[in-house]
Amino acid sequence: MRYERRGERRGFGRGFPPKPVELGKEYDVEIQETSRRGEGITRIKGLVTFVPNTKPGDHVRIKITRISRRFAEAEVVGEAEAKEVEEAEEEETAEEGETE
Repeated sequence: MRYERRGERRGFGRGFPPKPVELGKEYDVEIQETSRRGEGITRIKGLVTFVPNTKPGDHVRIKITRISRRFAEAEVVGEAEAKEVEEAEEEETAEEGETE
């Protein structure tokens, strides 16, 4: 007996959307929480990003080192400029308001 595939994908009905970050690109962010592993967590346009050696409240410039399906990893490359962090936070607040 032979089974035919009719072009259907198994699993979830939709794939993952394109990522809002790029590998190697730098972003100014504020660390919001701490992960179970002790890494800092920030969100860049909704994408969870893990940043080692940081703590909540840190304003840092990060460089994306790895992008996964549901999260990204980054490393600290310096201190963030205050104006850019405030603009990024305003964008996130506006986006969160749209999704609710």
